[in-house]
Amino acid sequence: MEKNIPLVILFDGVCNLCNGTVQFILKRDKQSRFKFASLQGEFGQRTLSRFGLPESSLNSFILLEGEKIYTHSTGALRVLLHLGGVWKILYVFIIIPRFIRDAVYNVIARNRYRWFGKSALCYLPTENVQDRFLI
Repeated sequence: MEKNIPLVILFDGVCNLCNGTVQFILKRDKQSRFKFASLQGEFGQRTLSRFGLPESSLNSFILLEGEKIYTHSTGALRVLLHLGGVWKILYVFIIIPRFIRDAVYNVIARNRYRWFGKSALCYLPTENVQDRFLI
């Protein structure tokens, strides 16, 4: 796995689960490899358009890995792989057929606002991590 490849996570900026996931990654990304952008923002919308995804695709976790895009459960598992350490062990779940992994992912995605809540505003990064967020 190439270490210099740009890694950008696109997330739903008003979703509490998504914002919690960003916080989780920020704390564990010791090499600061990941950058972040909300799906609602300009960079997120341009990226969705560039890869032919509907601009309303706010229920997907998206990893932009260089010039490749990974969505849903595959994107989440690849993030764990890139985090390294003990987290990369969870990448073993990639052997589960995608349609099963994504079915579980989609249940969580459909219910994320009900289970975890929704913010009125997109997540605002603190000053010490602002340079890791794309607009």
